[in-house]
Amino acid sequence: MVDPLAEVVLLLQPQARLSKLVSATGPWRVRRPENGQPFYCVILDGTCRLEVKGREQIQLQQGDFVLIPAAYSFTVSSLEPPMPEELDIAPAPLAGGEYRHGVENGTPDVQLLVGYCSFGSPDAALLVSLLPQLVHVRGEKRLATLVQLVGEETRATRPAREVILARLLEVLLIEALRSAAPTAASPGLLRGLADERLAVAIRRLHENITKPWTVAQLAKEAALSRSAFFERFSRALGVTPMAYLHAWRMALAKSLLRRQEGGIAEVAERVGYGSASAFSVAFTRHVGQPPARYVREQMVLQRSY
Repeated sequence: MVDPLAEVVLLLQPQARLSKLVSATGPWRVRRPENGQPFYCVILDGTCRLEVKGREQIQLQQGDFVLIPAAYSFTVSSLEPPMPEELDIAPAPLAGGEYRHGVENGTPDVQLLVGYCSFGSPDAALLVSLLPQLVHVRGEKRLATLVQLVGEETRATRPAREVILARLLEVLLIEALRSAAPTAASPGLLRGLADERLAVAIRRLHENITKPWTVAQLAKEAALSRSAFFERFSRALGVTPMAYLHAWRMALAKSLLRRQEGGIAEVAERVGYGSASAFSVAFTRHVGQPPARYVREQMVLQRSY
């Protein structure tokens, strides 16, 4: 059985960029501007507060895991609001690679492992749009263990470090996303997969991407009327069924073209288009350039690395 969530994460190509141990004592606050980098955080001990732009603040506690696939302006702080002069102060480095916010001495009130990762896929923005804006998981020890392994591997210089990190991050993202699926608060693939009826249709779509799907056919897979399916799907995923199908086909096509797995006509057939010309029109409208030019530019980029 095809796993849509795993397919999305694998296409994202997660890579480790930064992971560090952070502790804090007293009033403190860390604000991050709009940078769009995927941010994750696990609370190893204590409590703190998380505020993400446009969302209600969350009180985090020991064992909590947070993933923001595209972090646009967020704040992590002590439960007690800091004074204005205590804002945005650089953390003090401690022994063992740890960083301290707030009061430098004393027993920490909270200890966190925080990090940024990057998505290697040129289609990252499209794929991230299929995920929730915020993933918050509570009481999952497996996640804490995985994040700890990511942190250790990030700071180490052992052989095959990059390969191990890539695999760990894939597992970390899938574990976090599937743990949050039943309670996904924002529209996206997770909320769709948490709906038993929609999940059947989504999996069928991913299993047979070449089929000329219609809303009526997908609705039949979900055992819903056409109108009920369309409304339920659009509300859960934030896009219409045909928009989701088109986006996923284009993501697969770009991946196949980048890896040069067949000519344009073969790629067109593999992602569900009846002819190379129909595929070229759709690809150009979606990407902004014909597939042949896209392939040439990707080859130039790959040679420049």
